[in-house]
Amino acid sequence: MSVGILLLTHRPLAGDLLKIAAEILGALPPGIACCEVIQDTPPEEALKRCRHLAAGLDQGEGVLVLTDLYGATPANIAHALAASADRVRVISGLNLPMLLRMLNYAHLDLEHLTEKALSGGRDGVRE
Repeated sequence: MSVGILLLTHRPLAGDLLKIAAEILGALPPGIACCEVIQDTPPEEALKRCRHLAAGLDQGEGVLVLTDLYGATPANIAHALAASADRVRVISGLNLPMLLRMLNYAHLDLEHLTEKALSGGRDGVRE
């Protein structure tokens, strides 16, 4: 995987989604990490941790941050991270179809991987 992936969610969503994805796919590609925000964690502390994770994930192709709920603390932290770093994109509304689609197209560049994640999340919601 050339683009790093950071799942930034309320606890325990990111870890649980990664476990499920690993079970479905057999294994996870390298270059993926999660940061779960615990109730009452100071946002500055979580942002510092996410900056460290993103720096380790970025191998020159950027980092795609997936967060669960737009407007909530994890999403606000993700947007603060993107505002302070180059090559960081943020998508909110993380769901399992989004994650699986993205992991199946992990070889794509940041722009195209972002498009695949968006289409996976959107197309995975059906009536």
